[in-house]
Amino acid sequence: MLSILRKARLKDKELRILMLGLDNAGKTTIVKKIMGEDVNTVSPTLGFIIKTIDYEGYKLNIWDVGGQKTLRSYWRNYFEKTDALIWVVDATDRLRVDDCRQELQGLLQEERLSGASLLVFANKTDVQGCMTSDEIVEALQLRAIRTHRWHILRCSAMTGENLKEGLAWVVEDAKARLFLY
Repeated sequence: MLSILRKARLKDKELRILMLGLDNAGKTTIVKKIMGEDVNTVSPTLGFIIKTIDYEGYKLNIWDVGGQKTLRSYWRNYFEKTDALIWVVDATDRLRVDDCRQELQGLLQEERLSGASLLVFANKTDVQGCMTSDEIVEALQLRAIRTHRWHILRCSAMTGENLKEGLAWVVEDAKARLFLY
């Protein structure tokens, strides 16, 4: 069965990307910026939004799921067939970095996410006084991750800095794992 699904995905060159993170991390703003939409009219996501973008010959289905504490127990409903997890961190939110780590560690233990690439977007790095990439790597204990290939990128949902680079890493990592060409 898995080989049939994989062959279908090989033909379609389609990736399912799950974008998660705590509330107010900037997930929806990142998606809107990638899609070329207005980023000045973003409100909290209650539930989920799916956006599809063609990138380098691949169809990327980005699932942007709300991060409010009351919604996090529903995240598991979106894990099926996820090729990449983009974990968005608010680099200005030092007070909730422990919550951020705990939520991420819980996700990485989920069997249905076991094959997924992990991109950590350190968002809001255009804001003075934000955490550095090294501080976030340390706070989230990323170096201890042995179950997933991971990469961290500083980014800004407002300016678009490193958003395309993040998608490029996700596609390259998925190509190396999922596609034969």
